[in-house]
Order: sequence, then C-alpha cells, then structure tokens
Amino acid sequence: MLKSIYIASYNQSKFGKLFGMSVPIIINNAVEGVCNDIRVDPSVIDVGSISATCNFSLNEQGLLAGLLAMVPGLGGKPLEAVENACASGGQAVLSVIQKLQLGMGEVGIAVGYEKMRDDEGKMDGAIIGKALGYFSHPDERKGKVYVFPHLFAEVMQVYMETHSVTERDFAEISVQEYANAQHNPYAQMKGIEVTLDEVVKPEGRNRYIVEGLPLKTYDCSQITDGYASMILATEPGLAKLGISKADCVEIAGYGQATDPLLKEGRDVLRPNGAYRAMNMAYEMSDTSSVEVNVAEIHDCFTVMGGIGTEVIGKADYGKGLQYWKDGKARSNGECGINTSGGLIAKGHPVGATGIAMIGWCALQLLGKAPAELQVPNPKLAATFNVGGVICASVCTVLKRPE
Repeated sequence: MLKSIYIASYNQSKFGKLFGMSVPIIINNAVEGVCNDIRVDPSVIDVGSISATCNFSLNEQGLLAGLLAMVPGLGGKPLEAVENACASGGQAVLSVIQKLQLGMGEVGIAVGYEKMRDDEGKMDGAIIGKALGYFSHPDERKGKVYVFPHLFAEVMQVYMETHSVTERDFAEISVQEYANAQHNPYAQMKGIEVTLDEVVKPEGRNRYIVEGLPLKTYDCSQITDGYASMILATEPGLAKLGISKADCVEIAGYGQATDPLLKEGRDVLRPNGAYRAMNMAYEMSDTSSVEVNVAEIHDCFTVMGGIGTEVIGKADYGKGLQYWKDGKARSNGECGINTSGGLIAKGHPVGATGIAMIGWCALQLLGKAPAELQVPNPKLAATFNVGGVICASVCTVLKRPE
C-alpha cells in the first residue's frame, strides 16, 4: 500500500542568469533555501536526489550527489544524481518519492539546477546546442546545427499538416505565456511583452530557426540558469518537520514512461509513453482530467504546448491549440495552464524544470501564486515533464489534503 507523499516546502531561484555562482554554491543555496522556508536544518532530511543535464559538458562537473552530501547534515545519507534529459527534474522528484515509499526515510529533498551561461551571464549557443544535442539519437543529429529546435520544427510541421493549423495558432501560446511571465517574480522574460503580430512576423530577433521549417524564435523556450528544490515527506515526516497537512500539497499520483529515443517511426503527435505516464498518475490519484483546473506542461516549443494540453486530457487530439485560442488556458479560464509563463517565458533551466513545474502547481493549489496569476478555486493540478523528442515523460497529479 502506497504511503501518502506531501510537498512540505518549495524554493527556487529567479530564472535567467546565475553569473559567478559556482555549482557547489548553487547546490548549497538550493538546499538552504528550501530548508529555511520551513525553518528546519538539512540534517532532518533522510534521502535525496539531484538532477542536472549539462553539468558534464558545460560545467565540467560530475558526482553531483557528492556535492549534495557536502551540505552540512546531508553527508553519509542515501543521495543520488539522476539524468533523464529535460525530464531530469521530474525524475528527481520521483526518485525521492520511491525512496520514501521503500521506507528509506520519512523526509526527502529533490534538487535540480542548470548553469548554461558563463560568469558574465553570456551564452554560447553553438556549445549549448551541441551539449543538448547529445540527448537525441545519433542518427537524427546529422546535418542539424541546432539539433532539438530542428527536430521539434519537424514535429511542428507534422502537427500543422495533420491538424490544418497555422503558425499564428501556435503564436497564441507564446503571447499568453509572455503575458503571464510579467507577474511571475521568478520568470526570466519578466519585463518583455509581445503581441500576436510580433510573434508571427519573422523579423529582427524572431527569425526562423531552420530554413524551410515553421519554428521561430518566439516558439522556443529560453536558455536559462536557475535552480529549484523541494522537500517531500510522508505523514510521519511532516510530524518530524512540525508541519500540518493542511499547509501542504499531496502528490496524489505520478507516472513515468519512456518511448524509444529515435523520433522516426513513432507517432510523436500521440506519444505512447506520455499518455501512459499521465494515465498512471490519474489512476493512482483516483482522479481524471475533468477535475484538473491547474497545470504546468513542458512547452520547450509551442508545439509541445498543443500536444501537452492534449496529453493531460484538457483537449482532444489535434485540439490543443484551439484550447489556448479559446482562452481556456488562461488563469481565469477552464484550466490555468502554464500560468508561471511556461518554459517559453518563465525559462528552462533543464535540470530544474520538472521540479519548478510541480512547485508552481503547489503554489497555485495553496493560493500562494501572484494575485494576477492565481487560478480561482484551484482544485486539482497536473504536470507533464518531457525529455528528448517526447521520449521520457514524467507526470504528476497534485491535490490539497482532504
């Protein structure tokens, strides 16, 4: 019989640039921040998991669990590092949950981060593109300068041809997410608003990424530094922390599934693993998509905003973009989706993204989101975190304890 698992605390940095902050300092700050929020010492933590995706290639750092163990109070405990491409953050949360379910402890911590820019806040797009490209199948990298934008541009083209939609339909997602980001104090693109015409028109910053394919700059998520951390606990763990269930959010359901890495030969518009993981989460929580009115989905590109809306069950196949066009994804709509600004405007620090998605949904369910973004009467939340070309999927369902 599964134990109930609760989010006892959530903390994150502002997304964007971490400048001269080293990896050890990032990890230390992530742990201290989430512990300080509930006034506990890291020594109360029994187990942990940490995620980062580009730490080898961009930061020249491995064995992140060892750095986590350097935080006073965490040494000698069951800690591990996980990697599942852009779903690494969600995987770290699931790793902690599984440790708690196994009885390895009652309190756990999930930490995720990414430092993709140098100490001056500048980025090298070619190096970052190459590093991220390692998370695709080698046979699908050939001839592609920007591997993932290229692969998702192909997905976008297939979506357009299959469902008879236009580039302007995708632009609706960017416009709404940039607008949301203006009220999220953690968002990378805070201070930048865009109009529908600006997102549609290919000029200036908004250029086509790959010649002959529909993806433009405003269709893409951000290159981002940032960290996020979360303390998870069983009921005995909450007692140990001195926290009431009434002040927490329960991770009532979760699922994980992985499709083959090669995009070719798969139905990427109806990714089997994604639907299976989401259905597992709904089944475990004994809920359905009908009850969901808060969601964070992995919109690394606008096409994933459409597909993700379909995966979580808020729109039928091929109708994901229409859901946004109809205003149903707004904070005051049927289901507030990516009210944080999403990966496109909040930012996408790869290893932290999955944790941040769950954390933002928890804030919504607790009524602690910024007033302009707060979903009225939040009931049930769903998250959908993706790695690779819709290859690895981690999904959760969150609810307030009854």
